[in-house]
Amino acid sequence: MGTTEQLTSLDPDNVAAWTQQPFDVLLSLRKADVEEAQREALVRRFETLRPAVEALDKLAARQGVDRIETVPDVVPLLFDHRVYKSYPLSLIEKRQFTRLTKWLRRLTLHDITKVPLDGVNSVDAWLTRLDEHGMIIGHSTGTTGKLSFIPRSRTEWPAWSNAYFEAMHAAIGIDIRKVKIPTFSAGYRSGHQMMTKMGRLFAEGSAGGEAGRHMLYDYPLSSDLLSLAGRLQAAEERGELATLEIDTQLLEERRQLIEASRHRDDDLQRWFASLAEEFRGKRVRVGGTSADLVRLALKGRENGVVCDFAPDSLLMAGGGMKGYKDAPDDWRRLLTEFFGIDRIASLYGMSECMGTAPKCTEDYYHFLPHTIPIVLDEDAVPYQRKGVQTGRLALFDLLAETYWGGFISGDRVTIHWDEDCACGWKGPRISDDIVRFAEMAGGDDKITCAGTAKAYSDFMDYVSGT
Repeated sequence: MGTTEQLTSLDPDNVAAWTQQPFDVLLSLRKADVEEAQREALVRRFETLRPAVEALDKLAARQGVDRIETVPDVVPLLFDHRVYKSYPLSLIEKRQFTRLTKWLRRLTLHDITKVPLDGVNSVDAWLTRLDEHGMIIGHSTGTTGKLSFIPRSRTEWPAWSNAYFEAMHAAIGIDIRKVKIPTFSAGYRSGHQMMTKMGRLFAEGSAGGEAGRHMLYDYPLSSDLLSLAGRLQAAEERGELATLEIDTQLLEERRQLIEASRHRDDDLQRWFASLAEEFRGKRVRVGGTSADLVRLALKGRENGVVCDFAPDSLLMAGGGMKGYKDAPDDWRRLLTEFFGIDRIASLYGMSECMGTAPKCTEDYYHFLPHTIPIVLDEDAVPYQRKGVQTGRLALFDLLAETYWGGFISGDRVTIHWDEDCACGWKGPRISDDIVRFAEMAGGDDKITCAGTAKAYSDFMDYVSGT
């Protein structure tokens, strides 16, 4: 299947094979052909996963959904952000990992309750043990007080990897599986937080490999400390800080981390200044969240750091400003001038979805066929898939074979369904004015779930039990 003509009949029984095609072929397909393949693949996912994934079966029963025939039919079955963190917090506080595993089992077709948990006494150890038995579980940053756990597995890995590298190829114009480019990232070497984990995993297939990753922190990001930080913040806001049961060793590690964070800006500047000198005149790839890169550029400019990389170097920024309220309005120009790189490449994605949308030359993010975007109005009713609409983004990840890939995001987007993007790519696209509902005026991120509120409330009661 190497030509566009051959790909007009994408096999809905083998979505993973779609990722083996070059991005430019996938982004040249006719809308009608892609949408029919997506519809059929979605029907098959529901038929396969409903009897195997307990949480999906329960939600379908409560919402009265017995079959899916069109994309809008799936809306009542979309998980919201609470599902992946619906476990009782006491399971982590009291290190009850057998019960936590039992909770997670409801979200995957893998029987992870058979994984031996002897010697597991931390979140990091629990996730590592599950990884050793075929899972690839990543989690959120836990800023709401709880970590969200996405029950991905090795089954998804080949397609996930292919999808990532093709999206990256589309975004930067280079296949980093074949071209070796040293990479700078102001993050951690490893860890189970999803973006950190992805960086390490995808290094396995990169031409630069692990040795080509120059990280600010050359050690793991602790899941336990992330969980603790979120719990402390949430408890403090509720006035319940004194009631938490916290291990003293973890508190000492947190104290050390807080002390180190006081010097983060200086550490960041010294780290980058060293790399800027070492790689002067060479081709590099600088990547990170927009907020981190802006802080780095401001600090570097203040301290007289001058970047003089090769002219074909690459700059990738994403993730928005993450609460960085004082970011300069002209931050894009700041980045291009400081790093000396003309264009900022970007991918749009989120932890819950394996597919990422590359940004085109016209500043739109294009979804590839293995990701189905759905835009909802304020009552969680899907808009028609034509024209231009602004609303809450939901996605169905067709690459998810062992867990349910449908979820509602916290992002407000404007989507274009037509096929006339000046860049030449087809596929639905969203403009880059993406806003998180939680960061809008009022900060209201309440999701009105489709179907009946009572049915979804009953489902949440079920899935949060152990």
